[in-house]
Amino acid sequence: MSRQWAGALALAAVFAVVAVLLGNWQYSKHVDKTANRDRVAAHYDAEPRPLGDTVDLTEPVTQAEEWTRVTATGSYRAQDQLMVRNRPFDGTFGYEVLVPFVPDDGSPAVLVNRGWLANAEDASTLPEVPPPPEGTATVTGWLRPGEPDLGRDLPAGQLASINVAGAQAAIGPDLPLLDGYLVLGEESPEVERPVPIARPRTDLGPHLAYAIQWWFTSPIGFVMVVVFARRDYLDAQAQERTATDGTPVPARPKKVRIWDEEDG
Repeated sequence: MSRQWAGALALAAVFAVVAVLLGNWQYSKHVDKTANRDRVAAHYDAEPRPLGDTVDLTEPVTQAEEWTRVTATGSYRAQDQLMVRNRPFDGTFGYEVLVPFVPDDGSPAVLVNRGWLANAEDASTLPEVPPPPEGTATVTGWLRPGEPDLGRDLPAGQLASINVAGAQAAIGPDLPLLDGYLVLGEESPEVERPVPIARPRTDLGPHLAYAIQWWFTSPIGFVMVVVFARRDYLDAQAQERTATDGTPVPARPKKVRIWDEEDG
């Protein structure tokens, strides 16, 4: 084997590995979307259950518990409202409004995502936020795990993501928070509120098709090496016959182009 073909085989092997890894990555995205679809189908429209009876309030909300529909009675702590920046809605970026909700049964407070508001006229101004109900209220919504900390330094009362540790630091240690948050569905008494968060999307997207394409593409490099190596081998054999017995080397058929046919 010549150094040229050894290098070609090495490149083909690298391409195959990269293609398989890309296929695996796309398949993992498909698996994640399928699991999310199944969680939404199982939980989103279910009858709400009391928050304290649904999850272990001393542990973080898990991915398996995501979109569990729960209800709780208590009161909002409006003075600790937080605004989450750069949240998309219908192609526009704005804020999502978080307000701690303190259940009457003594359970840890839970951050309630009351909805979305468009940005104000400039970045230094916050939009007008409809206040939550005063006094005793009942909230019904869906549990979600907290989000990663994006590590951004923002003005007081603002967060870059729904990171519970960041919210806890902003609120203070006197109000322990459940490690997760609640997307508000309904609240009683009903008051004006930000735009409700839309139902989660459950389409699976093209990830499975992309994964299959990458997997089927992975051996192409080896196929090309074999095809061109065979061509060079046949050419070498023909040259050898010419050198030994004078057999002429057959000419390669010339490609006929469309415009050549038209000119002829």
